[in-house]
Amino acid sequence: MTVASRRFGVLPLFILLTLSLASAEAEDFTFSAESMSGTMTKGKENAVLVGSAVVVSGAMTIRADRIVLYGVDFRFADCTGRVTVVDDDRGLRLSTERLFYDRTEKISRLTGPSVMEDRKNHVVVKGNYIEHDERRDIAVIQINVRILKDDISCRAEFVRFDRGANGLELSGSPYVKRGTDEYRARLIIVDLDTEDIRLEGAVSGSVNGDSEATDQGAATAPADSGQESAP
Repeated sequence: MTVASRRFGVLPLFILLTLSLASAEAEDFTFSAESMSGTMTKGKENAVLVGSAVVVSGAMTIRADRIVLYGVDFRFADCTGRVTVVDDDRGLRLSTERLFYDRTEKISRLTGPSVMEDRKNHVVVKGNYIEHDERRDIAVIQINVRILKDDISCRAEFVRFDRGANGLELSGSPYVKRGTDEYRARLIIVDLDTEDIRLEGAVSGSVNGDSEATDQGAATAPADSGQESAP
């Protein structure tokens, strides 16, 4: 009986399987766990990994208490319980309560209190929902969002984080603090490299005269917004 048509029950102790997948979109990957159940039938692949479950797909390593792999060539991974993801190539470390990962589209969805550590840009992102598109290198973060980098801290209900440009778009009661300076608006755009801050709509701010904010970057409101530049 070939591997492609094999069904398996619960495998005891520590198992390790390496799969070379025919799909051009999917990478070869390995997975391991203390026990596993499911089927290897081609086109109906399903594997439930329980106990110290690990999936390695390309440069990404996923660890969780329980991981369910399913779909053609195990395209999808649904991970629960102390989930961590490390991707050294992209300089990312993720932690969450639940992770859904599409290996073909390269999309990760983190649900529950979640943290993204962007070691490339030295940014820490926190939120109750994070969706990261690896191909576009863009993350969307929602609900109780907090972002930290050096002297800048941000909070909002919705944030678009462009990792390639190292820029943020914050909406939903956005607030940015840079050093001792504080900024609020309907929309705040932050360049994390230059620390420039752009404010749009209902602009307000508070700047400490003793701070070095003007040396670190500018905070401006667009000329057509009807608001003066933030102090």
